[in-house]
Amino acid sequence: MNQPQLQLGLFSDEKPQSANTEGIKYIGSKMLMIPYILDVARRTNARTVLDGFSGSTRVSQAFAQSGYDVISSDISAWSEVFATCYLRPKRDWQLAELIEELNSTSPIDGWFTEHYGGDVKESGIVENKKPWQRHNTRKLDAIREAIDEMSLSEIEKSVAITSLILALDKVDSTLGHFASYLKEWSPRSYKSLQLKEPMFIETTGSHEVRRGDIFQVLDDVPEVDLAYFDPPYGSNNEKMPPSRVRYAAYYHIWTTVCLNDKPRLFGKAKRRVDTRDKVAASVFEDFRRSFSGRFRAVEAIDRLVRTVRAKYVLLSYSSGGRATSSELVEVLKRVGEIKEIIEIEHKRNVMSGMRWTNKWIRPKEGKNFEYLFLVEKH
Repeated sequence: MNQPQLQLGLFSDEKPQSANTEGIKYIGSKMLMIPYILDVARRTNARTVLDGFSGSTRVSQAFAQSGYDVISSDISAWSEVFATCYLRPKRDWQLAELIEELNSTSPIDGWFTEHYGGDVKESGIVENKKPWQRHNTRKLDAIREAIDEMSLSEIEKSVAITSLILALDKVDSTLGHFASYLKEWSPRSYKSLQLKEPMFIETTGSHEVRRGDIFQVLDDVPEVDLAYFDPPYGSNNEKMPPSRVRYAAYYHIWTTVCLNDKPRLFGKAKRRVDTRDKVAASVFEDFRRSFSGRFRAVEAIDRLVRTVRAKYVLLSYSSGGRATSSELVEVLKRVGEIKEIIEIEHKRNVMSGMRWTNKWIRPKEGKNFEYLFLVEKH
């Protein structure tokens, strides 16, 4: 079998394809990688694509805008809402009127204000740190109750909630997640919550939205030409403690905004109890080894690529993830021919200060890389 090529950056003579997507601040966002992902996908001549861990749905949006039939899937409620908003066909209804009506609601003191709204002190220090100022959570309470009281279709409700989440994302006082909040109010938190119409770009494909555990979804979805997987990464840092916040917990408030279920909460960040590590942890984030001696995260990727019914698999992975390059190559070679491996360098973030303990394809001290593995299955 031919050895896979390691491509540094883009390698096509053509200008890489991109897309105009919309979403929230998101750890691990693939927004900057979309041109690379689309460039690889184009060479597979695929028509149908499964985005198996769609998250903020930016990649699903990009695939849809590029003419693919897209199945967007994720386990989170807010990802399902986003995908329904951006991928499902729209009816002839007056979105501007709906957004105007929601913006005109009178603020109220409700559940969100009780738990997530903070007051502004002269010092600027946040007592009992909160993600939003009270003037914005009072609007959140009013708007979210109004959405439930309206006679909206599933798509209309998803559009309204997406607009609300996008607006909240612009006035928060966080680092982009809800595991902890800033000690001092961010400048944007003083702005007033204002809903706007989500950015809709007409697409020609036929799209589906699925929600659930990826392995349950794979049992149900039809065969596709290309499966794109961007699983959550379990850190390869051996000093990382076993108990840590998982992806499901980083965005717990978005789940509550979607469901409006007023769940039981715990901890200083007021997380949903169903996001506790022992409840919501993904096997792809698992730091432990199984009885076979392999990392459970690697075994999950192995099962993932073997199970999916697709001609091609495109896997995103980080050099900071639990699986190493040699382990991934070994897994992928068992299911097909590795056509390409693409390396993309990103600037280091605040979480990557410690030295990674596992070697990658081209280890470089102090740098973090994203990799794309393209496999043609047997």
